[in-house]
Amino acid sequence: MNIKLITVGKLKEHYLKDGIAEYSKRIARFAKVELIEVPDEKTPEHASQAQNQQIMAKEGERIADKIGSRDYVIVLAIEGKQLPSETFSKKMLDITLSGYSTITFIIGGSLGLDERIKQRADMAISFGLLTLPHQLMRLVLIEQIYRAFMIQQGSPYHK
Repeated sequence: MNIKLITVGKLKEHYLKDGIAEYSKRIARFAKVELIEVPDEKTPEHASQAQNQQIMAKEGERIADKIGSRDYVIVLAIEGKQLPSETFSKKMLDITLSGYSTITFIIGGSLGLDERIKQRADMAISFGLLTLPHQLMRLVLIEQIYRAFMIQQGSPYHK
């Protein structure tokens, strides 16, 4: 199994990098983890809706270039489905049993994701209605992926 995490922008905060590295190391016993950062576009302070759409389209093209044709794609989007950790774990297992060897998770930039990337997705999930920095979501997501594997193993980590 391969887990690919495609994100927009470069992560600068060391505490987030350290946490992501720790969970990536833990996941490595279950799956190969690939972390891909695509460059973000500079957003003018008072950008128009059209400018924002152009920015998301450019970021979307960069994301699309990193998605494999046979990847199962899960995007993080506020309008996505909210799942308990147990259901998320079962979904990951079901995806694998359905013949997919790569699950690709995508976190957009500060403006969100281009509509074409959302349409390419096999699933959209949300971690709630709270607005969180997209950099922090990387750590939250990778911890939940690790938790999913631990649930599958029957580990007490989840309790």
